[in-house]
This record gives sequence, C-alpha cells and structure tokens, in this order.
Amino acid sequence: MGTSGNTRREFLGTGAGVAASALLLSSLPAKAEEKPQGQEHWTVKKTPQGEVRLFLWRKRTADASKGTLVLTHGSSVQSGPTFDLQIAGKPEYSVMDWFARRGYDTWCFDCEGYGRSDKSRAVNADIATGADDLAAVSAYIQKITGNKLLLYGASSGALRAGLFAERHPERVERLALDAFVWTGEGSPTLAQRKKRLPQYRASNRRPIDRAFVRTIFTRDGHGDAYDPKVVEAFADAVLALDSSMPTGTYVDMSANLPVVDPAKLNVPTLIMRGQWDGIAAMADLINFFSRLPHPDKQLTVMQGIAHSSLRSQNWQMVFHLLDSWMSRPAVAYKG
Repeated sequence: MGTSGNTRREFLGTGAGVAASALLLSSLPAKAEEKPQGQEHWTVKKTPQGEVRLFLWRKRTADASKGTLVLTHGSSVQSGPTFDLQIAGKPEYSVMDWFARRGYDTWCFDCEGYGRSDKSRAVNADIATGADDLAAVSAYIQKITGNKLLLYGASSGALRAGLFAERHPERVERLALDAFVWTGEGSPTLAQRKKRLPQYRASNRRPIDRAFVRTIFTRDGHGDAYDPKVVEAFADAVLALDSSMPTGTYVDMSANLPVVDPAKLNVPTLIMRGQWDGIAAMADLINFFSRLPHPDKQLTVMQGIAHSSLRSQNWQMVFHLLDSWMSRPAVAYKG
C-alpha cells in the first residue's frame, strides 16, 4: 500500500517550535536547519491469517544524502514516542529530526501489536514476528528509496533487527544493536522477569501504566541519568497510544534466548551498551561480539547511561556514536 494521500502532519506533538536550541543546530550547515517533514506510510505483512497492516513514519529534509536510516523500537514502547518525541524547547529528543537534519532519510515503524499497527491477530508478537515485520517494512522502504538499510534497534528491537539482518543480510548496509542481549546470562533484569514467566505465557498482552513506564528508566538504579520532564512526556506519548503491550518479546527474552546467531550475522555491526544496563551483561556481549564474522564491527560502552540510551541526559554521546557508525566511509582496502 502507498502513502495515505499527501498527508503531512506532525506525529505525537506539535513540532520542535521556534526555539530550536543552539545545542541541536551546532555543527550543522545552514541548509540543514530546514525543518524535517513527516509523512505517514502503510504497508502490509502477509500471514496465514491474512494481511497485517503496519504503520510507518518517515522524516527527512531536502538533503538525504547519508542514506536510509530505519529505527526499531523495543518491547514496551512504540516507534513515535521512542524516535520522534516532540517536547517544546527540547528538539533533541526527536531522534528522527536530529538525524534528518544531518542528511538521513529516517524511518520508524510500529511492530504488529503496537501503536497504530494492526492488533487483530491472536498472537503475542514475539521477536520472530518483529523480524517478519522488518522484512515487510524493508521491502516497502527499499522499493521507495532503492537503498540498503542503515538499521538500528534498541532492546528487543535490537533482537528483532539482529534476527532480520541474519535472515536478510543483503538488505542491510550497517547495523547498530543497542541494549542488546544474547543468552541472557548475568542479566539481573531478565532474572526478575523470569519470575513472571507463567503470567506472560498465559496472555498475549500485558497491561502498562505510568508507573510501569517510569520503571524503564529507574529499574537499573540510576534514575537520575534521565530528565524527569522527558520521562513524563515520554510516558504521555506511550500511554496515548496503548494501555497494554504484547508479551511475546518478554517470553522470548525470559525463556527462549538466544534468538540471534552471531555466526550468521555477517554485516557490519555496532554493539552499544549503557554502563548500567541491567539487560545487556558485558560478558554476554563480549562473547557475542567475538563470534561476529564480519571484520567491520565495534563494541562500545556508553558512560552514564542505563538501559534506555536515547532518552538519557547523555543523548549527545549516543547520537554521535550512531552518526559516526552509520556514515563511516567505505573501506578502500580489504586485503
């Protein structure tokens, strides 16, 4: 399916406003101060139960020379609040605007069971389902842009992105896995989550509320790594779309790891870990990293960050890492 007419509108907010900070615009050429334009798209995923409609959101400026950046959300959030959060006076919290201003054609999408995408099937939207979503979304995006994907995923979104890249390496230019987990060994967050595994297995969805959304930022014991006003704005945006989330990724991360085989992930890969992340144990990531076959790979630890890097007060470090990775020049000599 194509775009919804020529509709152009802001998603989950009224825009960055006139007070675009010098912090956001520093180091930008004058033409990149252009406000990114947003456009909704829809595509379908074919399943045995019929077609599943998937919502996509695209933002770009006239200069999209750095390539096509596709952003994949996690277990308890949707794409808009995660990647295009609009807060007056804080334009930097729209990840899509920041990257669009620097020359990326930015896309995000809601996985099945989340946000504006279809919730009609009786499924728990596990990680494999999310990888299927990415297969449908990537085919649609590549038909429009003709580009391979610069692919980013956070938390279970990293697992979705990793499994998709394992299945379809020919569609991926570069991959970034943030708050990723391989086997789950050494993860205190997943140890706690396993205690509720029977509950997650008993239902396809689990309720969420404001108190739960806040725990995303406090459970690792460093809640002061996040601006409370940003957390509350983020919670507003999440709860405006959903009062429950699928259980599938929680079941997979509690009982079915590993779901990504590093030996089969043969694309340039960046692994990003917050210093205090309770899901991504360092030894687990090092073991995964050592098994990646592609010579172009990097593992980085982000100081002063817990599980959710994009919302942290150290967002500048995160954005810089991603921009540097996604815009890395092609290798001239390969031996």
